[in-house]
Amino acid sequence: MSNGDRAIQRQPQGLVDILDKILDKGLVVAGDVKVSLANVELLTIQLRLVVCSIDKAEAIGINWWRGDRFYSARGPTAIENEEDLMALRARVEQLEQQVRTNRKVPGAAPGATKGR
Repeated sequence: MSNGDRAIQRQPQGLVDILDKILDKGLVVAGDVKVSLANVELLTIQLRLVVCSIDKAEAIGINWWRGDRFYSARGPTAIENEEDLMALRARVEQLEQQVRTNRKVPGAAPGATKGR
């Protein structure tokens, strides 16, 4: 083989090209760390790492960030529509009114509460 043939077969790849291939295809790193003393297992740590693009992750069924409130505003406790939000606000107001009513001591001066 001549030097020209080697250059054609083996082209150096930049970091961007490598990262693009990893994100497109995906990369899985798995490993176990076990700590033992006198053949008695004290600790086991299982490590699993998946590196891929969001599109690839969704294609293989990984989409935990959709339901996580830290990563998505539409987490499991998000209010879906305006009607639900209005009903929730009305219920909170009703409960606050009940609390204010229950704290009043019969026959006491206005603003007096139980336990004070």
